[in-house]
Amino acid sequence: MKIMFIIPRMVGGGAERVISVLANEFVNRKIGVKILMTSGSDMAYKLDERIEVIQIGGRSGGSLWKRLLRIARMRKVFRSNPEDILVAFEPATAFFTCLAKMGLRRKLVSSERNDPKSFENDRIREYAYRHSDKVVFQTKDAMMYFPKDIQEKGIIIANPITENLPEAYTGKRKHTVVAAGRLEEQKNHANLFYAFRDFLHHYPDYVLHLYGQGSLEHDLKELAKKLNIKENVVFEGFHGNILDEIKDAGMYVLSSDYEGISNSLLEAMGMGMPVISTDCPSGGSKMCIQNGVNGILVPVAQSDALATAMEKIAGSEDFAARIGKAAIEVRERFSMQSIVEQWMELLTGL
Repeated sequence: MKIMFIIPRMVGGGAERVISVLANEFVNRKIGVKILMTSGSDMAYKLDERIEVIQIGGRSGGSLWKRLLRIARMRKVFRSNPEDILVAFEPATAFFTCLAKMGLRRKLVSSERNDPKSFENDRIREYAYRHSDKVVFQTKDAMMYFPKDIQEKGIIIANPITENLPEAYTGKRKHTVVAAGRLEEQKNHANLFYAFRDFLHHYPDYVLHLYGQGSLEHDLKELAKKLNIKENVVFEGFHGNILDEIKDAGMYVLSSDYEGISNSLLEAMGMGMPVISTDCPSGGSKMCIQNGVNGILVPVAQSDALATAMEKIAGSEDFAARIGKAAIEVRERFSMQSIVEQWMELLTGL
């Protein structure tokens, strides 16, 4: 079996991390793996040297000519690799893949990686999914968003937890709050900042560490100044592996308006960290968290509820330790071996 993953760029995002994990494991199983990057050359993750990386150009910037050229280059790659099963991550990539493989006998698996409501063009996405052999969803809520004919092609496969996850930390936790994710509107770090401001009124020695990069970095720094929390917020930027740095943090917070399944949330839970997440569509967080048992779920965009949850964890070491210990179970439930086996069963059955 030969697999070709297709993604715009291998930047530091959740979909890209999943591709890197699957690709590295597949080559260990003697499966030929290629990664086709359609609009960039960024590579944020370490790949096995046996994985062939193909780059066909940069971003289109909305140019019709550049998009047509991208399709032509993709088609040339597909023609040169007739035995490859195509696995396209994200809707626009799946759409371009469908156009590029038109008339060619290629199996295609498309993978929805986020809340379906967040994508702006249902028509091109539904075209792509109807012309795919299978569609992978991360949650049942995401799959149920689509028409029945697409649901019938659907299969639910969650994200895997990285195998090199540090052991669960059992010592005294630092007075730190950790958040990891792109600094973009979807992640709603502004809501976290407002909650953290209120939280600091009761726990002024805590520091918020924000991992990630994005277009809102300047705006968030200005907001931190405006809320008078600048001295308690550290912008850490992107780290390829932050796990050893955050394993003893006081708590992990996911403040997103929508998500698929957050890799960072799973990793934090797998390390036994007390976690808080918005109960955001498309249901990934509620798949992982049983409220009050192995974490806390709060409503989307409600800073007061988020602040209250943070205070609950900071105010009780026993509660924090209890939900952190219960969270470790996700290591087995979402283990890499389990998720890879589900992908293998899907791909060998095409």
